Amino acid sequence: MRIEQIPVGMMQVCCYIVSCEETNEAAIIDPGGDEDKILQRCRANNLQVKYLIATHGHPDHVCGNSRLKEETGAQIVMHKDDAVFFQQPEVRNYFSMLGLPESPPPDMLVEDGDTITFGREQLQVIHTPGHTPGGMCLYNPPDCFTGDTLFAAGVGRTDFPGGSSRELMDSIRTRLFVLPPETIVWPGHGYGGSKSTIGEEARSNPFLN
Repeated sequence: MRIEQIPVGMMQVCCYIVSCEETNEAAIIDPGGDEDKILQRCRANNLQVKYLIATHGHPDHVCGNSRLKEETGAQIVMHKDDAVFFQQPEVRNYFSMLGLPESPPPDMLVEDGDTITFGREQLQVIHTPGHTPGGMCLYNPPDCFTGDTLFAAGVGRTDFPGGSSRELMDSIRTRLFVLPPETIVWPGHGYGGSKSTIGEEARSNPFLN
């Protein structure tokens, strides 16, 4: 699987273009702005984008969905719990303060254990609530895209609506730290570096030790 990491938007979200080397089918994970840059990279590599995948529904991770869906025809994918949570009026009003474009509704809802297939590649959904109710990570050994659940030397915030420190820590310890230690962590933001490994985070992440 080819992986391209692109920092995007005012929050410098780590957006990922992941693609099948044999078919050039692709998915874009967390398109949080800078849509022209993302589209340019897809066109340069002749990619057919099938999915726009949100590791969670915060606006800084989904604000590029509308434009990219219009340009590529890709389906928007979100965990079912975040699809419900982020449609609540009080939640939408809270996050509207960021002034970022809203995402269209998801075309495809997923839950723990589901797979998202593009070409000959698959991403397995690992539900990791805590940062948001429907936060999820995407696993294709040896790579794991951890969104705002787990960073290099950090963890996601839990002080936004829907956040839970207890759930986040439980998700990391019981859903992510059981993966092989050599698993590459591709985080949703670049705090402490743009990637890490499960083994390194289990040993030295200051929020978990």
